[in-house]
Amino acid sequence: MTDAITLEVIRHALLATAEEMARNLCRTAYNTVVYEIHDYGIGLHDANGDVVADAPGIAIFTRGNDYGICRAVEHIGAENMAPGDVFLLNYPYWSSAHTLDTLVFAPIHIDEQLIGFASCRIHVLDLKQKNPGYVLDSTDMYEEGMFFPGSRLYRAGVPNQEIFDIVRFNSRMPERTVGDLQAQVSACVTGVRRTRELAAQHGTGVLVAAMGSINDHGERLARLALAQLPRGTWSATDIVDSDGIDTEREILLKATVTITEDEFVVDWTGSERDVRGPINLPVGQTIALSSLVFKALTTPDTPVVAGNFAPLRVITDPGSVMHAVPPMPTFTLWTGLLAGEVILKALAQGMPERIPACSGGDVSSMMGLGTNPRTGQPWLEATNEAVGFGGHTGGDGEDGIMHMSEPGCRNNPVEVLEQKSPMFIERYGYVPDTAGPGRHRGGVGVQRVYRFTAPSTGIALVYRTKSAPWPIDGGEPASPARIVLNPGTDREVVTRGSYNSLEAGDVLANVTGGGGGYGSAFAREPVKVLEDVIDGFVSVEAARTAYGVVITEQPWAVDESATAHLRAAQ
Repeated sequence: MTDAITLEVIRHALLATAEEMARNLCRTAYNTVVYEIHDYGIGLHDANGDVVADAPGIAIFTRGNDYGICRAVEHIGAENMAPGDVFLLNYPYWSSAHTLDTLVFAPIHIDEQLIGFASCRIHVLDLKQKNPGYVLDSTDMYEEGMFFPGSRLYRAGVPNQEIFDIVRFNSRMPERTVGDLQAQVSACVTGVRRTRELAAQHGTGVLVAAMGSINDHGERLARLALAQLPRGTWSATDIVDSDGIDTEREILLKATVTITEDEFVVDWTGSERDVRGPINLPVGQTIALSSLVFKALTTPDTPVVAGNFAPLRVITDPGSVMHAVPPMPTFTLWTGLLAGEVILKALAQGMPERIPACSGGDVSSMMGLGTNPRTGQPWLEATNEAVGFGGHTGGDGEDGIMHMSEPGCRNNPVEVLEQKSPMFIERYGYVPDTAGPGRHRGGVGVQRVYRFTAPSTGIALVYRTKSAPWPIDGGEPASPARIVLNPGTDREVVTRGSYNSLEAGDVLANVTGGGGGYGSAFAREPVKVLEDVIDGFVSVEAARTAYGVVITEQPWAVDESATAHLRAAQ
């Protein structure tokens, strides 16, 4: 048994190692999606593949790494893994993501004993998928790129040049793609080296026992939190705009949550089947997004470890949108970003005091690509935008922060995008009146407006524009996301997830959703409405119509008599 002090020293050393892996990744990656946005999932795992430490990035990546490592070990055989080996996995049904979210992992051996794994997942730029950038309309897996089912990038510390050559000769952006894979290798090798140093310092047996204790403790914390939740069963539904093929077909997501004395069950039975387009989820990602919500509800203040999820059971229907099976297309994984709040919507029925209203609910990503006239070279840059969060029993939702699936992420700065691409950012900021009104209002969304200075492709990855972010306890829904091409002109088009051919001078506005309101808007204190108007979050007109508050200007003030009369008339 490991003593408590040694256990804490080892736990923090593992966390520090994960953070060092992330720093090395960001220093060596070629892709701004990685080193600016922190679109990665990094973990250290025990010999079973269970995570014991991670570096926050994309939250659903970490648990997806657990699932992917386990499936790869089943395929390769632990006995066939040797010190110095590094593996590449991107077969979606095993790896928990699409082909470009490559999982690189390395076994950790001490004196030939396998004691764990180091993992690093990122979004690489190109692996021969049918369209450059992103695939929005594939109908089977074979249009979505090259598959590596646990292939050796390194064998006993020596690079497997044949695999790197296959990648190099099958990528539209070979230098950046191979460079990013090598950056992942660097991160994993760092994790292996530091973990071996820990074993040398404390003893292999002590380290292995500490990993087990870390997860045992994580499980105890989760079960203590589970015991504080109400018992019951609740169901909710929501939609994804379309599958990218049948563009008018709304795709149903259904979650039934059951909380018992010892289990938290998320059942996705009833979600859409026979979905032709690429929004189907590998089951590993469905497990990961369900884990994210469970973690947020039970142990939000402690680092992620696999033990946190021991009370969670996820039920899926193979062949449905929440459990893709070969050859179902999986490239556009936005279902995994929207589905988490279907769980929250169900839970809000049984514990509204614990659950916020819906956030803007979409990562709202914009990707641009083409040939850069300044260099003559291909370019590809992307960024995810912040959304408003939902109001809650304790107060207003946050204004314009990263989606709940990206707790460790940032967006791409204006200066980086303009320096690396023929895009000029004309406007960037909060959008008034996007928040759901309520006693505690939702947070407002943001807008970033791009003017393209050369012919380009603008890919909009926005899949919650039809379904408004839902409120709680008498609040009002928020404005959903939208994409506007050439706003304010006779060529204006309002769209959603789309692949757009743009000419020099064309404009694309990415407008994100606000958060739903909590409680009646007419119960909001007038002075708070006044502050919202002054801050630019609520217009004078919306203050009057949505909140029943009359605002005068010069100087700004609440007309108390008119407000009382207006509210009394409702």
